[in-house]
Amino acid sequence: MAPDSTAQDTAQELWRHQALAPYATLPWASRGRLHKEEAAPTRSPFQRDRDRIIHSTAFRRLKHKTQVFVYHEGDHYRTRLTHSLEVAQIARTICRTLRLDEDLAEAVALAHDLGHTPFGHAGEDALHAAMKPFGGFDHNAQTLRILTKLEERYAEFDGLNLTWETLEGAVKHNGPLLKDNRVLADLPAAIVEYCRDHDLELDGHAGPEAQVAALSDDIAYNNHDIDDGLRAGLFEVKDLLDLPLVGEMFLLVEKKYPGIAQSRLIHEAVRRVINAMVEDVLAETRKRLVEANPKTVADIRALGRPVVAFSEQMVATDRTIKKFLYTRMYEHWLLNRSHSKARRVVMDLFGLLFAEPNCLPPPWRERAEGADNRAVRARLVADYIAGMTDRFALDEHKRLFDLWS
Repeated sequence: MAPDSTAQDTAQELWRHQALAPYATLPWASRGRLHKEEAAPTRSPFQRDRDRIIHSTAFRRLKHKTQVFVYHEGDHYRTRLTHSLEVAQIARTICRTLRLDEDLAEAVALAHDLGHTPFGHAGEDALHAAMKPFGGFDHNAQTLRILTKLEERYAEFDGLNLTWETLEGAVKHNGPLLKDNRVLADLPAAIVEYCRDHDLELDGHAGPEAQVAALSDDIAYNNHDIDDGLRAGLFEVKDLLDLPLVGEMFLLVEKKYPGIAQSRLIHEAVRRVINAMVEDVLAETRKRLVEANPKTVADIRALGRPVVAFSEQMVATDRTIKKFLYTRMYEHWLLNRSHSKARRVVMDLFGLLFAEPNCLPPPWRERAEGADNRAVRARLVADYIAGMTDRFALDEHKRLFDLWS
C-alpha cells in the first residue's frame, strides 16, 4: 500500500520539529491505509488515527466496561476507558523521551482494549466458550474487527481505515502472532480475513511505538490494580511490603511522611512505582538501541526480539507483582462471585439470541436472520454482545429473562 502523497512535503515540514529518531516510525513514511485517502494538511496520519479512535462508538463504550470491578460496584475504580487513558499517558512519556512518534503510540494505546466484552475477562471467557463451535472469541481479534469492519461511520469504507502501522500495533499487542509453528490459518478468522487483503506481517515484532504501548499497558494495570485493590479492601498496605519495588516505595513514603493518610500514602507510593518502571524501560531500551544500532524502523522489526523492554530484574519484579494480584485480587472470592454472575449473563444472552435472532434489534436482526449459516449468525450475535457495556448487558438480560419486565 503506497503512502499518502498529497501535501507530503508540507506535512513533512510540519512534523520535522518533533525531531524524531531515525529508527522511529516516521509519519511521512507511513505505509498508508487499505483504502487510499488524501493526506491531511495539519495532522499526521497517526494523529488522524488517534482522533478516529477517540471519536468511535467503541471507544465511548469503554466508559462502562469492566477493568476489574463491574461499573455499579463503585464510581472510582478504573474502567476500560480510564485504563486506556493511563496507558496512553505512560506511552507518550516514554516515546517523547526516546524520540519516537507519540501519536502512533497513543493511537495504539487507546485502541488496544476496544475488543473487550462487558465484564472484562470473565465476559470474554464466557463468550469464548459459547463461540467455541464457531471459531471462539478473542478480544485482540475483536479489536481488529472493530477497527476494520464493525465501526460504521464513514461513507466510503467500513471500520476506521487506520494506517498499517496502527493496525499492526493493535494486532501485535502481545508480540508476533506467527510463532511456535503457528500458521495464518491457526489464527482467529478476523485476523486471517483482514491480513489476506492487507498483510500486517504477523511473524515479526511491531515497531517501537507499538512496543512502548504494550509495555505501558503492563505498567498501568499493575499499578492501578494495586490502587483499586487497596481501595476495595481486598488486601492491605501491610500485605504489599514484601513485594519487590512496591513494598520499598510504600516504606519510603511512610518514612518520608510519618502519619500520612492512607489515601495519600497509596497515591505517593504508586506514582513512585510507575516512575521506577518507566525509568527502567528507558534505561533498558537505550541499552538495546545502542547494541542494535538501528538506522530505520525496519531494522527494529528485523531484530527478532523487542527493543522496548524491562530489565531482567524488572521482569522478575513484574512477574512477582502479577502473581500477587492474581492470587489476592483477581481470584478473590468476592470477585469470583461477580465473575460467576457475569459469565451467566453472557451465556444466557448468547444462548437466547442465537436461538431466537428475532429478539435482536434492527439491523442486527435482519443480518442474523439473513446469515448464510450458523457460524455467521453466531459471529453476529458475538459482535452484538461484545459491543455491550456492563450496564447495557445487565439491562438486556433483565429485559429478556425477567418475566415481569
